[in-house]
Amino acid sequence: MSHYMDLGCGITCIDADYVRPGGACCYLVEHGDQVAIIETGINATVPRIETLLAQKNVRPEQVRYVIPTHVHLDHAGGVGRLMQVLPAATLVVHPRGARHMLDPERLVAGSIAVYGREKFDALYGKIQPVAEDRVQTARDHSVLDLAGRKLLIRHTPGHAEHHFCIWDERSKGWFSGDNFGLSYPEMAGSKGRYLIPTTTPVQFDPDKFLASLELLMSYQPQRIYLTHFSVLENPSTMAELLRTGIVAYRDIALAHRNSESPVAAICAAISQRELDGLLGCAPELGVAAARQLLAGDMALNAQGLSVWLQGMGR
Repeated sequence: MSHYMDLGCGITCIDADYVRPGGACCYLVEHGDQVAIIETGINATVPRIETLLAQKNVRPEQVRYVIPTHVHLDHAGGVGRLMQVLPAATLVVHPRGARHMLDPERLVAGSIAVYGREKFDALYGKIQPVAEDRVQTARDHSVLDLAGRKLLIRHTPGHAEHHFCIWDERSKGWFSGDNFGLSYPEMAGSKGRYLIPTTTPVQFDPDKFLASLELLMSYQPQRIYLTHFSVLENPSTMAELLRTGIVAYRDIALAHRNSESPVAAICAAISQRELDGLLGCAPELGVAAARQLLAGDMALNAQGLSVWLQGMGR
């Protein structure tokens, strides 16, 4: 399987090889003599990006922007290392996320709290800071000019407060980060493609998520460029699936808020929901493989829903 997929409109999907092949991706956007890289994956992804640039005869100096949708490390863990090899690039980041790129210490500590030190070190390695003079914060409605190709930034809280999405008018597509859910390659089955919400700690908010989803769909996109994983064509049906999923997650979390072990109860309920849905689209996966595919995200989603419940009590 190739690490790279040409999606048309000057867009190449790069498998970040996060956890496993097909776990996360980033995107190379080419227009004229300039390039933007949307999402960076992790430190181990950077050589793969460099290889693609060399294959396309793109000099590092031609990369104008590096744009993570938010600073969770599967999206921005490779930022510091990537900026070191792209001397002319500007890092474009949400105002709430910029400080974590300048000084990653708190971001690293938060990730270790979720994953544990051993897993963190294996996944991410050392997170490199970025010099302040190379960072541009992007307000809502900011427009980036890529050799005449306009990339519009819209703030989209819900998954995280420091999340934005990027609208590419040329492809009529959104680079959605985590604000259009997860749909791994294995979730495209014989009965259709399945998609699940991502409600990871610590800033998930279902009402904000639903509002951001409405914002994305108001542009009538023809495609969604997921970070997990690759492109969704004609996304209106998937948007309804995601909307229904977020409402169900909210209801499940509220139903278990007084349980003796809310995280375990929520995890069991959402796991069963998504197992049924996934097998409905990809019955050929089988129960065991489907459970394994979902397990990590279900554990994180349950933690995020529990944190949201705790926040409601403040």
